[in-house]
Amino acid sequence: MLKPIALAALIAVPLVGPAAAADCVGAGLIGTDYNKAIVTAFYETAVNAKDPAGAVACYVGDYYTQHNPMAPDGPEAFIAAFEGWTAAAPEIHLDIKRVIAEGDLVVTHAHLRQSPDDRGMAVMDIFRIENGKIVEHWDVVQPVPEDAANDNTMF
Repeated sequence: MLKPIALAALIAVPLVGPAAAADCVGAGLIGTDYNKAIVTAFYETAVNAKDPAGAVACYVGDYYTQHNPMAPDGPEAFIAAFEGWTAAAPEIHLDIKRVIAEGDLVVTHAHLRQSPDDRGMAVMDIFRIENGKIVEHWDVVQPVPEDAANDNTMF
């Protein structure tokens, strides 16, 4: 199993890809609605569709600043890491529970599982949007425990 911090960091590091602009989500939306749509589409494309190159081609800007200390900046590092990650966890799936936006920031709260029987991790990501593209990322990751001190879920 990959370490939670490294796993979440892989999701949001940019790549260079061949996606056609017509395939990108967000046309006709403005402001925070647009920002929420592109972050959600970025996640869905990169993780669930396993097309990080397409996700970056549509939704990532000319530069990308990564704040997770386990993940380097830049597309080449992500390409290598993502290929290893999906090879190790081909059933990986991200279920976005909440998306909150204010100005140029979008926050997601998601359940990330490496396989259907994995308890998974609660992942909070913050993305910064500039000129309609994702350019910066922060994250916080917490494993979903088997037992909890309350009856509430993490989601």
